[in-house]
Amino acid sequence: MVASKALGGAERWAIRFSLALAERRVPIELAIRLGSGLDGLEYGSLKVHRLPYRTTWDPFSRDAVARTIHRVRPQIVQTYMGRATRLTRLGRSSGPVHLARLGGYYALGPFRHAHGWIGNTKGLCDWMIRNGLPAERVYHIYNFADPMRTVAGDRVRELRAAHAIPEDAWVLVALGRLVGFKGHTHLIEAMARLPERIGGRSLRLLIVGDGPLGPSLQRQAIQVGQDRRILWSGWQKDPAPYLQMADLVVFPSLDEEPLGNVILEAWAWQKPLVTAQFRGAREIVRHAEDAWTVPCADAPGLAFGIRTVLEDPALAQSLAAHGQTRVEREFSPDVILGQYLELYRRLSGG
Repeated sequence: MVASKALGGAERWAIRFSLALAERRVPIELAIRLGSGLDGLEYGSLKVHRLPYRTTWDPFSRDAVARTIHRVRPQIVQTYMGRATRLTRLGRSSGPVHLARLGGYYALGPFRHAHGWIGNTKGLCDWMIRNGLPAERVYHIYNFADPMRTVAGDRVRELRAAHAIPEDAWVLVALGRLVGFKGHTHLIEAMARLPERIGGRSLRLLIVGDGPLGPSLQRQAIQVGQDRRILWSGWQKDPAPYLQMADLVVFPSLDEEPLGNVILEAWAWQKPLVTAQFRGAREIVRHAEDAWTVPCADAPGLAFGIRTVLEDPALAQSLAAHGQTRVEREFSPDVILGQYLELYRRLSGG
């Protein structure tokens, strides 16, 4: 159950997760908010319920949730984020097990009535336990990365031409909403510290995403003289062509970033990665082995990391290869979905 109005990273994950289970013939149904950014997307054979999800105190919305659960009669009800969780009220004596899945350090009040809680990092699970949730009902399962899906070369060339990217240019790609904790301001400052050419090649940064800070970030790029080298794609439903185009993925998030799916995406696409050492990165990344890491909010460090990786092809190749190995062993759909299904079997009695 996902009650969000807008389509962001957490919502994309919930959809990817649901579709992946459906592809494996797991009996799953999805409930989304009527008229939201999730409505109208393609769900294939996955059955989708469209509920009002208007406010957390709205009795009509709560009744619609209860009636849907009664009609479907599931063994597990998994809710994402606060609104869907608050509107889902299930007794503890019998019936479905209510799992609240958290992907961030949210206030726990709206989640405490669930029967169990899933956190997508170990650090998040430890934090939930420290804040009063019973350890025996807090479960840690990471996110997965979808396998690399090759995009037609013509499509990539069209995008490159649309952004007027020179043929010889390095392409840096930064994925994420244009909000403060994603750290774009420090990346733009880092670009101003980089030379015109690295290894004889010019440089372009392609920022993929949109958000409230878009206008101010574009003004910053102009102020530091980087408007020619920094390109803006806006929000993209499918980031695959941009990942395929990338010579390097840069992820400058601040410590508020819980996990950082971009890390997993870069690894799945076999791309070298420069990332800030936010909470999720500190937990899963190994510096100079599967990514080059720098302190958060450190523009000089970002610039140094970018230059270091681009100037050392052997290092770039090694980072990408080790990242791919990490995804295959630890963060593939089969590995992560297997952990979810094992938890579901245990909680539902098999």
